[in-house]
Amino acid sequence: MTKPIILCDCAGMSNERWLECRAHGPKGNIPYTVGGSDVATIFGLSPWMTPLELWMIKKGRMKTPAKANTDQLEMGHLLEPIAAYWYEKRSGNMVYDDTNLYQHADHPYALANMDRRYTRKLDGEPGILECKSTTYHKADDWADGMIPIYYELQLRFYMSFEATEYGAFSCIWGNNPEHDLATPEIVRDTVKEDMIFERLDEWIWSLEHDKPPKMDDVKPKLALESLARIYGASKAGLPTIEFPAKYEHPLRQIAILQGKVADCNAEIKKYEKEIEAHSVRIAEIMKQHEHGVLNTTKDKLLIDFVTRTTRRPDSKALKEKYPAAYADVLKTSESRKVKVRIEPA
Repeated sequence: MTKPIILCDCAGMSNERWLECRAHGPKGNIPYTVGGSDVATIFGLSPWMTPLELWMIKKGRMKTPAKANTDQLEMGHLLEPIAAYWYEKRSGNMVYDDTNLYQHADHPYALANMDRRYTRKLDGEPGILECKSTTYHKADDWADGMIPIYYELQLRFYMSFEATEYGAFSCIWGNNPEHDLATPEIVRDTVKEDMIFERLDEWIWSLEHDKPPKMDDVKPKLALESLARIYGASKAGLPTIEFPAKYEHPLRQIAILQGKVADCNAEIKKYEKEIEAHSVRIAEIMKQHEHGVLNTTKDKLLIDFVTRTTRRPDSKALKEKYPAAYADVLKTSESRKVKVRIEPA
């Protein structure tokens, strides 16, 4: 296999310049590129972005959306050397930096920045190390040697550049490396590599031939969030869209299900009123007590009547006393929801 091409050294490079190099190469002569973090998105497996959104960005038809979790991303970057340190200490493998931007020899659109490289203590074989960080509630994704599929695709993509046999992760989520660190290693799989590049080749073809991907395989919630980012707010005054007959079934299903939701909400309100009516007598007996019990021959009924205190800003008072501050802290949010009504013809 031909060795990859070193396009440039990214050490000390500004983030803006790095993004330019990632987008079209350091000379700006690569029309479309795919980086490691793009692979899962192209497969429709990214939790953060859809294939259509990425396609629109690559075509220059929309800007990359601003990240809502910039502090978390910065923290992840700061934790990379810590994750690398503990991987080296735990595994005994020698870890070293690699700041080059590589171009795949067989697929010129494919570019790679590796987090780190390592040399295995066992046999001296080289490997590629990806340093990750996560939160405690996501730690189970790494339990028992598991690897989130969107990260596995990224690493296998990198391993293909030099036919590297080994790749590993060091994922950290706390301050106790004994329990808060996962260091799974994977072995090269050429079948999976071929599958990855078959999809990536199709992706590049779709960009070159202006064929945007569909949302068929994307989780609905992510798809709707992505479409909102792509097309933005609705515009008053645009003409009404005439739908073809093939959309009758999904439109009717939306209308039926929205009716069921409305019925459920009405039933919930009815039950809540009944609960309030029964609760009056119980509250009279409880007075200032927080807990009660009724023992029966078959079980016991446990009653809780505990005061819960919540504190939230009084927006009316804030607006009256500090109108300038009120205007500064107002948060604007936009949302769009499909609604379907059925009217007789």
